[in-house]
Order: sequence, then structure tokens, then C-alpha cells
Amino acid sequence: MIAIVDYGMGNLGSVRYALQALGEEVRVTADPAAIAAAPGVILPGVGAFGDAMAELRARGLVETVRQAAGSGRPFLGICLGMQLLFTAGEEGGYHEGLDILPGVVRRLRGEVKIPHIGWNSLSFPRPTPLFGGVAPGSFVYFVHSYVAVPQEEAVVAATCSYGEEFTAAVRRGNVWGTQFHPEKSSQVGLAVLRNFVSEVRACS
Repeated sequence: MIAIVDYGMGNLGSVRYALQALGEEVRVTADPAAIAAAPGVILPGVGAFGDAMAELRARGLVETVRQAAGSGRPFLGICLGMQLLFTAGEEGGYHEGLDILPGVVRRLRGEVKIPHIGWNSLSFPRPTPLFGGVAPGSFVYFVHSYVAVPQEEAVVAATCSYGEEFTAAVRRGNVWGTQFHPEKSSQVGLAVLRNFVSEVRACS
């Protein structure tokens, strides 16, 4: 069973439906006990970094999410959910993040239209199980204005070019994150989620 963390700022329905289409049992929850017991955890997110952290704090979920990421169980942050894994975000001022991965989240740069909305291709600087069977150059769907800049280059699992080359996915141990929306990325996105489900089942 995969717990999708409900803190009021995420594509809960589309993530849930995509996982259910893969045959996975899913629970959308804000219950710390349910999140702690789940074999896999997903932190989704749509909106502003500071608002999201405020919602996590208000619902008493900051430590719950940190503990889930540190538990060794497969953990996936999606879009804003990936950005929240980092030390801080600069959207609308400086905001402390979950500090699971060192780095900051800043605005996209370059002479391009922002927000970045649409399909762009991925490059893979290093292999990761999350992208098993996904070919370099595969297209996925993005909706964002800010990007994560990890301090540790080794955590970058995928990149994309839009005005600049930016981090499109991260991985450290059991923790993964995608800046793109796999639940909206057609067959490529389903392949990514299927790989995550496989990791959850292998660890259960």
C-alpha cells in the first residue's frame, strides 16, 4: 500500500488514479500513523513552496514526512513535493524546506516563458531504478516556475533543458523526486510510477 500525503496542496486524485491503474492499493491520508505504516510514501504538490510548508506544519506532518523519507521505505516527491525535500525555497522570500536533501529551490532562468508548461525531454546523467526502461529523450509533462539546485551533484537522476539545464529528478537512497508530473506524462509517466510501485513491493 502506498500512502499519498494529503496536506491540501497536491494532485491527489490524478496520482491516486494513476497508481490504481497499475493495480496498487493507495490511501490518501494526513494521518501520521498511516503514513508511518505504509510500505511506500508519495508527497505530491502543486502551488507555492512557503504555503506548502505552512500547511505541513499546521497539520503536524513535517516530522512525519522527514521520518518517512529517513525510514528506508521508498519515498517519492512529485513537482512541489520534490522541491520541498530541499533545504529552502526562494519563492516569495526565503522559506525553510524539509531539509532532507541539501540545496535550494530558485526561479527558472533564461529567455523563456515562465511558468514552464508542457512536454520536454529527459536526459539521465546516471542510472536509477526509477527510470528503468525509460529511454533518454523521453518526453514528460512539466508545470513549474522554480527548480531545485542540489548541493550534491550525485543526487541528480535526470535533467531537462528549458532556458537552462535544470534538475528534473533526484535520487538518494530510498528517496526519489520528479519535477515533472508522472501521473500526467502518459506511458512514460506510468512507467516511472510502475518502477516506483515495484520498489515498494520489493521492500514490503
